[in-house]
Amino acid sequence: MVKIALAGSQLRVGNFWQSLPLALLVFVTFVQPGLAQEKERLWRTLTVSGRGMESIPTTLSEVSLGVEIQGKTAQDVQQEAARRSSAVVALLKSRNVEKLQTTGIRLNPVYSYNNNIQRITGYAASNTVSFRINTDRAGILLDEAVKAGATQINGISFVATDEAIASARQQALREATQDAQQQANAVFSSLGLQAKEVVSIQVSGASAPPRPILYRAEAAKLNSADASTPVVGGEQEVEASVTLQISY
Repeated sequence: MVKIALAGSQLRVGNFWQSLPLALLVFVTFVQPGLAQEKERLWRTLTVSGRGMESIPTTLSEVSLGVEIQGKTAQDVQQEAARRSSAVVALLKSRNVEKLQTTGIRLNPVYSYNNNIQRITGYAASNTVSFRINTDRAGILLDEAVKAGATQINGISFVATDEAIASARQQALREATQDAQQQANAVFSSLGLQAKEVVSIQVSGASAPPRPILYRAEAAKLNSADASTPVVGGEQEVEASVTLQISY
């Protein structure tokens, strides 16, 4: 924008000064043709969102298990929990499990209440670990972990491999893009309009979290079983969405 202003109370004509009653202010505006075209291009747009989803088999099990011991003294229960936990961890390492890590270590007093009086009667210690293993090996390993000293199986979740998730995400993105394009084509065709170009693209993707199995077992129950603990995986969903802004 260019402004041309003539301000004052006098104007010289020849050798004379002529008074003006008001200041004169003149605005001259120049609009660049490219800017106007850009505004029109952005205004005449259609926004569509497409969605894609892929289901893939879960071949890995994420397992959480641990050792819980109760006794009279804190030192005794902690030492016994540590001894059993070491045996369980050694077993897991020998079975080449993935992403093995300690997820919790606790030592708490155990209380009893009599006539509204609280009294410490002992202590409880627990150590928990988590790891990944192929689902077809999970059942046997759970039984072995219990025999090694594990007293609790806190839960199991089923997931796909990282490579399978990445491949499924790419396929879901392709499906989402095609879905968005088909929607746009249907709208333009119905209105008799012609698509020109894609102005902007927004991509988002997500994979469903591992499907948890609310499974909790005690060592005594597992040891009494005649067969190995059955573990069966399922499917995991990977989603993607693509939003296109198309000018016409």
